[in-house]
Amino acid sequence: MRLVWKSLDKMRCLRKRSTIPFLGFLITFLLFLNLYIEDGYVLEEDKRQLRETSVHPPSSERYVHTFRDLSNFSGTINVTYRYLAGTPLNRKKYLTIGLSSVKRKRGNYLLETIKSIFDQSSYEELKEIVVVVHLADFDLVWCENLVQEITRKFAHHIIAGRLLVIQAPEEYYPSLDGLKRNYNDPEDRVRFRSKQNVDYAFLLNFCTNLSHFYMMLEDDVRCSRNFLTALKKVITSREGSYWVMLEFSKLGYIGKLYHSRDLPRLAHFLLMFYQEMPCDWLLIHFRGLLAQKDVIRFKPSLFQHMGYYSSYKGAENKLKDDDFEEDSIDIPDNPPATLYTNINVFENYDATKAYSTVDEYFWGKPPSTGDFFVIVFNKSTKISKIKISTGSDDRQNDILHHGALEVGEKLVGTKKGKQCSSYITLGEFKNGNIEVQDVDHKIAFDIECVRIVVTASQKEWLIIRSIGLWTTQPPSQ
Repeated sequence: MRLVWKSLDKMRCLRKRSTIPFLGFLITFLLFLNLYIEDGYVLEEDKRQLRETSVHPPSSERYVHTFRDLSNFSGTINVTYRYLAGTPLNRKKYLTIGLSSVKRKRGNYLLETIKSIFDQSSYEELKEIVVVVHLADFDLVWCENLVQEITRKFAHHIIAGRLLVIQAPEEYYPSLDGLKRNYNDPEDRVRFRSKQNVDYAFLLNFCTNLSHFYMMLEDDVRCSRNFLTALKKVITSREGSYWVMLEFSKLGYIGKLYHSRDLPRLAHFLLMFYQEMPCDWLLIHFRGLLAQKDVIRFKPSLFQHMGYYSSYKGAENKLKDDDFEEDSIDIPDNPPATLYTNINVFENYDATKAYSTVDEYFWGKPPSTGDFFVIVFNKSTKISKIKISTGSDDRQNDILHHGALEVGEKLVGTKKGKQCSSYITLGEFKNGNIEVQDVDHKIAFDIECVRIVVTASQKEWLIIRSIGLWTTQPPSQ
């Protein structure tokens, strides 16, 4: 009986020290979670393969080696890369451009892509970019030959630290056999797209700390002239707004821009779901999970697909981005402003959408004579060019049939907000569009308002597709 009481007394002491069993449970749980995560990105078929270590020991060792560090989703993955050409600089650049390339059955466009990046950039722009090429093919002879060619053609860019060529060794890759065949894809197609996800994950992982922003391109792309300047202008215009991914092409994994701080999470995400679906589909889910609901795509596109043959089986791939403009990239400045209109707005197609460089627009019900659409700047500015387009490809009659473009000064407050008290007419709309050059030479004052005035009623609705304003610096005193 005494032994029983002693046992109960010990149990009471343990109960008082309740943290001990809780900590024991927590430690056990964490150990289990760690073991789960170490092979966690391996789904059912892969788990079966891991259990067969006695039959396939190299495969299971490769899994553990690859995914051992994925418990920390904000940190980089522990991969020892091979440096095939160039080494990273200590100073962070503005933009990293990432390319992943494999041997193709027909055609190879990588050298043309690299050349386009450098040729279409000014000397000042080159100072702010670094290009990272991940040769993701396991044919080492092919890699060595290609590196020699890259080194011969782009030696000065490699020496300047603007071009790096790397490779993630094959032993870091998960098994690419026995993968899930989603969407009824053939086995070789599943293997190709699954490996591509891992290729991109290792590329993103490497580029995490090289720059402030990261742009993903494919290895068969042509660039627009001075694309970096256009990118910077767009990024500046988005200051203060939340975004995960900005798109500068509507094709595949071309022209997708990220904050470099998001690259570790994206790399982990691609590894976690590498066998589920193609990378461009995974990107949509990633963006949504990070609370960017809508696509933010800019026009004109800055990058164009130029390959005729896919890296998958050499199949024909003649996709083109019809929004691409190679020589006339001139993204407007659109200085900060407030927009007002007395035109009846349809649903959520509000006035601000016409002033955005994103692919969206203002849409209003039929306007009447005297109706207006006004832009009031946060501070007066000098404007060099104004370009306004109305209507759209699928609603070509929803244009401003009769209207005038005006600029104003002498800002005053009204019941409906700020407005200019004095305006000068710059011109009339023709076929729904207007473009006025050298505005700063025609107008003596710093502009505070830009106004569209309806000069005749119309039965058709009105789409204002885009408003572009280009500013000029005031002359030095």
